[in-house]
Amino acid sequence: MVARYSEHIELVKALDLLKEAFSDRILKNITEMKISDALGCVLAEDITAHRNVPHYAASAVDGYALDASSTIGASQATPAKLGSSSYRWMNTGADIPHWANAVLMVEDSSLEGDDLLIFKSLTPSANVRPLGEDVMAGQIIAREGERVSPALISLFLCAGIDSVPVFKKPKTLYIPTGDEVIEREKWLEDPSPRSGTVAESNSLFIEASFREWGYEVDVSAVVPDDPAILKEKVSAGVDGYDVVLVGAGSAKGRRDHTKEVFEELGEMIFRWIRMKPGRPAMAAEIKGKPVICLPGFPMSTTVVLWSLVYPLLSFLSARDGDRELLIREAVGCSETWDTKLLVQHSSPAGIEEWLRVKTARVGDILYSWALTSGASVLWALAEADGIALLPASALECEKGTDVKVWMKRRVDLDRRILFQGSDDPAIQLLVTPVRRRGGDLVSRAVGSMGGLAALSRGECHLAAAHLLDDRDGTYNDSFIERFAGGARWERVLVFYRTQGMIVQKGNPKNIHTFEDLCAGDNVFSNRQPGAGTRVLFDHLLKQAGKLPSEIKGYEQQCTTHMEAANRVFTGLADATLGIKSAADALGLDFIPLAEEPYELVIPAKYMDHPAVRALLESLSDSEWRGTVEAMGGYRWPD
Repeated sequence: MVARYSEHIELVKALDLLKEAFSDRILKNITEMKISDALGCVLAEDITAHRNVPHYAASAVDGYALDASSTIGASQATPAKLGSSSYRWMNTGADIPHWANAVLMVEDSSLEGDDLLIFKSLTPSANVRPLGEDVMAGQIIAREGERVSPALISLFLCAGIDSVPVFKKPKTLYIPTGDEVIEREKWLEDPSPRSGTVAESNSLFIEASFREWGYEVDVSAVVPDDPAILKEKVSAGVDGYDVVLVGAGSAKGRRDHTKEVFEELGEMIFRWIRMKPGRPAMAAEIKGKPVICLPGFPMSTTVVLWSLVYPLLSFLSARDGDRELLIREAVGCSETWDTKLLVQHSSPAGIEEWLRVKTARVGDILYSWALTSGASVLWALAEADGIALLPASALECEKGTDVKVWMKRRVDLDRRILFQGSDDPAIQLLVTPVRRRGGDLVSRAVGSMGGLAALSRGECHLAAAHLLDDRDGTYNDSFIERFAGGARWERVLVFYRTQGMIVQKGNPKNIHTFEDLCAGDNVFSNRQPGAGTRVLFDHLLKQAGKLPSEIKGYEQQCTTHMEAANRVFTGLADATLGIKSAADALGLDFIPLAEEPYELVIPAKYMDHPAVRALLESLSDSEWRGTVEAMGGYRWPD
């Protein structure tokens, strides 16, 4: 069966279809509104002043009203003198008496008894705001299509205007759906939510976004996966609101009823958009109102809000404009930066892709790199400096590709350093102490070898390593010498940390030694090539006379201690090699194996960087050290 609506369409076409379907609603939104309520609304017609502003001749300064002709020839050397009947004291804004035509500033005068000494000659109208100086009655003071600003509200009142015709902002209802969705109060009350449930967090993001945008939104109670209840809720929603948003239910699962409800109540406009995330979005016209289904995952909801909902709200408010500009407004973009991609990125063919990115300048190059890209990932959106929207033609973006970033937050590049290297939670804990000292630290966990390689390519300010040379048992020396290529790199020993086996709570597989780990059918969670922990694991394998092919899971690659430990926690692996703090964070058992030095490696040319200085000072921060000690598994150098 061929759909009577558009499917799998470009983002720009989806917005065009919405505008086409609801263009007639704009004129229906005109209303007379009190000026105190009209902030941010678009004027529906030109506004003319009812009164002069000011409506009388007013003093522009503190001083004395007088006739300008009485000041002719007055100076510091030859002051003029006036009797008390020929002048009058004026506060700023006071009404000028009919017999006066100028105001002498108090600084240009002196009193001698009741007489006024004048030290400056004035011309008629000096220091006087004439009638209608700001606005004349009948003058156009605001034009159709302009947004009502705080300045206009104040001017309207002064001009005798109490209400103005505006395009009313649409009011929106958001309906969250899903049997698995738990309302926020119940979610917070339950310390151990059952598996398969999720917090109803999208409504908080939607409410906050609408507040930033200056629009109203109400949120209904969560609607279960019942088409009859959803149908009733959507039908009532379009009766009382200008726009209705439905959360989730746009996929093809047995419990996804939104499309069915849309078709029963109205006409579908489109289904599915060629963008990632946000693909399952769809829209319908029901009782002449726009109803949009937002995909359930947080980032999917977010990008549909930015790219469709906000532009539609603006269109219905008579604020239509350039699509990219509107999306940037929705994102909260403060400025746009031209960056170079730090890491190669593959984008789906024919799909626009939203990236959450971090930025840093190393040398003369401003880099950006994508954070975790999953549609359900909240942290990456909160952590991102900005957003990049890759075009459908992007496909393979090589390192160094030009990427335009819409910045969501202000970043002082001169005080930010980029760390690449060995992953450790203690390094992440340094960000706040560094910021307290006027610097900023951003990091990428790429493993010890990856960090040194990045440092050698000039792609970071510092790295960290704990690389064992199994030829002589030393750490880092040969690797740093090789990657430095003769350049001067400073080394800072931060601490010694204990590496060990992380196993499931209670150690049900009885893994007590490295030999135990290698025996039987134990599944191992490995780290990526070049990670110091993997180098150690390979060394221990060699000592035990084992081949990598004999270890189940050896080919698994995790980029952080927490990722590897989480595979053990979820039962996907029986053991991994890592640090104690990762085991403790997930309530897993830890069997120590080795103690390794963890070193920062910093090119000499960056030692005077303000953020590097802040970082080195932070290594002695008592609060940070206390937190690290409490985690366990660390020893400070003597």
